[in-house]
Amino acid sequence: MPRNPLRESLQAGRFCHMVEIVASAISREARLLEIATQLGLTPGVVAGSITSYAGGSAGQDPVRVGTAARARGLTPSIHITCVSQDRRGLRHRLEDIAAIGLENIFAITGDYPKGSSSVFDMDSVELVTLINELRQAGMPFWIGVAVSPFKYTEPDCAYQYLKLEKKFAAGADYAITQLGYDVRKFTELKRYLDDRGIRKPVFGNVYVLGLKPAEKMSKGEPPGCWVAPELVERIREEVKAKDKGEATRLERAARMTAMLRGLGYGGAYIGGTHKPEFVRWIIERGQELAPQWEELAKEFTYAPKSAFYMYAQSSAPPRAPLGFASRVMNAFWHLLSPTQVREGSLFQKWVTAIARAIDRRPGLSQKLEKAEFMVKSPAFGCQSCGNCVLPDMQYVCPQTCPKQLRNGPCGGTNMGQCEVIPEQPCIWVKVYDRAKAANELDLLKVYIPPPDRSLKGTSAWLNYFLDKDSRPGHPKDLSRPPAPHKEESKDDITVSQ
Repeated sequence: MPRNPLRESLQAGRFCHMVEIVASAISREARLLEIATQLGLTPGVVAGSITSYAGGSAGQDPVRVGTAARARGLTPSIHITCVSQDRRGLRHRLEDIAAIGLENIFAITGDYPKGSSSVFDMDSVELVTLINELRQAGMPFWIGVAVSPFKYTEPDCAYQYLKLEKKFAAGADYAITQLGYDVRKFTELKRYLDDRGIRKPVFGNVYVLGLKPAEKMSKGEPPGCWVAPELVERIREEVKAKDKGEATRLERAARMTAMLRGLGYGGAYIGGTHKPEFVRWIIERGQELAPQWEELAKEFTYAPKSAFYMYAQSSAPPRAPLGFASRVMNAFWHLLSPTQVREGSLFQKWVTAIARAIDRRPGLSQKLEKAEFMVKSPAFGCQSCGNCVLPDMQYVCPQTCPKQLRNGPCGGTNMGQCEVIPEQPCIWVKVYDRAKAANELDLLKVYIPPPDRSLKGTSAWLNYFLDKDSRPGHPKDLSRPPAPHKEESKDDITVSQ
């Protein structure tokens, strides 16, 4: 197996640096590869992170760029997103990556494609599960995932951490934070993992922040990145300097690197510059400043005024318990849920026999599906996916999420609002609030597999009892092409007789 400095450094507990290489459509590949050559010679840089669909726009093929970067001495980490690919396509792409000897994968859901109404066939947790299955089959992947601690409402913040736990349980090896400038959030994430005995390394995001990116990020572009208005104003003053604020930007990045080292992070994920000389300076200056990290950390306190912090004493009133009507509705649907039928019981055998009889009569099964839809649609926004997981989601339908995610919110939520439809609350806020009110937050850690989309428009009740659906505890591997149908030959018939 060829050397993998990224894996080796993290396994050894050495603080290291990864540099983001944005392979956008307007980037000249020759220039990217020249940068890769120089970064490969920069001490402390263990990998170049090759982006895909950054900000929701398609760029150059990260596998092609990564393969060429490796040939020039830089270990690549390939971004794999769930954007515009079904699970079979993702499996095929991962098999191709393994075949050419690339090991490092950064597995993310991805930003919603601009000008698209795309459905995400998988989410990041499901993608990590697929990659880990391929690893168990012998493909030596090293898996990175994203987390955004810079969420300032309780549901957004807590769900980011819950989802990170699911990613690690699914097989992720390390995480990279989204961008933020708040030391309390960096500290909070580290404490959350330490309190749960999760010893996985985390890279902190360090960005060489210019004025234009700061202004965009202050408005939530790209999704998941956030820069406080106060920091934007400070950068406006800095760009008035003779060097347009360049020295100050680099110094800020170096100080963040020193802070991350002091906090016990696994490394710094450096973005916002492709200049190897700047990267080298940030690394060397960060090492020089490392003994002063606690004092430097006091500079990074940019947060909203009403920010939520998990370990802070809150003066806010406790969240109201689930209302009487909601409790009655939940109890009613809980009793009606097929999951309440005890496996192996006489009742289950009886219901399954009825389900088989209905399934053999297309007209009857269609009527059942319509009746199910008429009941579940007004109550939960059901869209007849045929793979019902309402009991696992506090009776909030995942199909109402624009990305149709099933294991938690994406990183693009903004103060409880949806990334794709900003005027719409994120559905996962409701899931979290209902779970907390019912004292069932641990249930949100249950892995929900991707649905069998061929079942859309069929009865989820029938599919459950006939074991056709994909659900927690009963996943279906739909990433492989179906086995070809084998017709019986005369010889087969003779043997079977």
